[in-house]
Amino acid sequence: MTRPAPGTLAQLFFDAALGYDKPDALQVKRDGAYRPISHRTLLERVRHVAFGLAAIGVRPGDRVAILSENRPEWAIADFACLTSGIPNVPLYPSLPAARLLPLLSDSGVVAAFVSTPEQVRKIAALRAQVPALRSVIAFTEAVPDGADLTLSDLEALGRARDGPEAAARYRDAARAIGPDDLATVIYTSGTSGEPKGAMLTHDNIASNVAAARTVLDFPGNDVSLSFLPLSHIFERMGGHYLMFAVGASICYAESLVSLSENFAEVRPTFVMAVPRIYETIYAAAWQQATTRGVLARTVFRWACAVATRWTDVRSTGRRAGPWLALQHAAADRLLFARLRARMGGKIRYFVSGGAPLAVEINKFFYAAGIVILEGYGLTETAPVIAVNTPAHFRIGTVGHAFAGVEVRIAPDGEILCRGPGVMRGYLNQPEATRAAIDADGWFHTGDIGESRDGFLSITDRKKDLIITSAGKNIAPQPIENRIRESRYVSQVMMVGDRRPYPVLLVVPNMDALAAWAAAHAIVWQTPAALVADPAVRRHVERDVLGRLTGVAAYERPRRMAILDHAFTIDAGELTPKLSIMRHAVVARYADVIEAMYAKGDS
Repeated sequence: MTRPAPGTLAQLFFDAALGYDKPDALQVKRDGAYRPISHRTLLERVRHVAFGLAAIGVRPGDRVAILSENRPEWAIADFACLTSGIPNVPLYPSLPAARLLPLLSDSGVVAAFVSTPEQVRKIAALRAQVPALRSVIAFTEAVPDGADLTLSDLEALGRARDGPEAAARYRDAARAIGPDDLATVIYTSGTSGEPKGAMLTHDNIASNVAAARTVLDFPGNDVSLSFLPLSHIFERMGGHYLMFAVGASICYAESLVSLSENFAEVRPTFVMAVPRIYETIYAAAWQQATTRGVLARTVFRWACAVATRWTDVRSTGRRAGPWLALQHAAADRLLFARLRARMGGKIRYFVSGGAPLAVEINKFFYAAGIVILEGYGLTETAPVIAVNTPAHFRIGTVGHAFAGVEVRIAPDGEILCRGPGVMRGYLNQPEATRAAIDADGWFHTGDIGESRDGFLSITDRKKDLIITSAGKNIAPQPIENRIRESRYVSQVMMVGDRRPYPVLLVVPNMDALAAWAAAHAIVWQTPAALVADPAVRRHVERDVLGRLTGVAAYERPRRMAILDHAFTIDAGELTPKLSIMRHAVVARYADVIEAMYAKGDS
């Protein structure tokens, strides 16, 4: 497919707001119900915030941070920056203050939009160490300690500057912003822990939006539920800009805890999610079956087996035979229809990204009538490199390359890409930029993959490859993906570089494990006591290792440590997008790892 015409996010904003002019561009839950915000209101508020930024001395080219959960104010602040020629720096609200400091310092932000008093306190504790930061703008009703003014105060300053001539000058200046102008700096630490600010231009992201519109059908009445962090490019491009561009109504989830309730209230048609969300939904369905007795568990297992057979036939365009069709209809009445209802009953597409999606879970949802379009990309590629679409769909792959994106596989298996989405480079890091983007414009993803019939598959991270002391190469990700299909596993990491054989660190799904223990009359008081129980350990080990049939002997883990607590962002074990920081985990659990190897080869 040809490259989309160059564009800007400022133009995207005006085209959508003026073109759709709907009463429910955004929706937010307040006082127990979802309340709409119109395109006209957005146009006015964005303009007033833009004028307000100018009033406090923020100029085009300055950088402004946004530290906030998903909410309408995030969108208003973002569009105000974009239409003013002010690159913004989104920050994960889950980050502790210590991890925000290097990002604020490196980006040189002069102002920060901050959501809650808790987030303001983080910034306030750092202001003395960030001399460029002059203004902190809170999304609160009153000015909290550590902030300079509220968003309402900023809008009032802008409103005082508004008028027909000022509005015309603002629109003209916004439309003069160029496709190659810097739109945002998004920090990505990967799994190495070293933050790098990816500089993305307006066209980097606008080209992704344009490409998505060519491969998916948007009738203009979609409803989306936004819950992945807008500070990550996946939700920002797909759940924010794309949804705005196609006239969807963007509804903000209250929190991950309230997702089930929000799905039922909003009844979305298009949702972006990461594999962990699908795994959680699947685990919840299994958990519900478990608590309803032996018959319900038997029906669930049977339905899963039917789902696999059905999907293997239907996803390849073939017609199911009479017996399989009858079984699928029965499974739909007994299980799948209830699952669709819990998702609101109107889902047209889920899109999955950020990490590999387990094949069996994808098949389960497909058989349930919920299509998950799995894709692949990175922050540095704004983000989509490839994605499954209704026209080109193959479970177990990440689909075809996006419009205008070239993909090739290097001799060592690394995926390289070139196209309009590739970032300008890393802020203040020319050497890292040269290492990532070669002289011919190819971005080196660091991922290992293969391409068959135009469908791209990701097999592992290049730097995560394990090379044993015997010289055997092991790609841990496919093995970890299989293990994560277990209802008893929440997180898993394989270890074994320069070791004689691989071992596993497993974080269990405590709810599923507790239910199994209760069903087997096992009494426990603490998570540590639960995972230490010999019967529990044997059960988890059997379930995990039983999923590794067909794995080469040298790839098969010899030992497993079951942990009683999860890897977390605060402990430095996860990136903000919840990828495991392997070096940090290896360092923290060095004693546990050494103890596994001390047991020898038996």
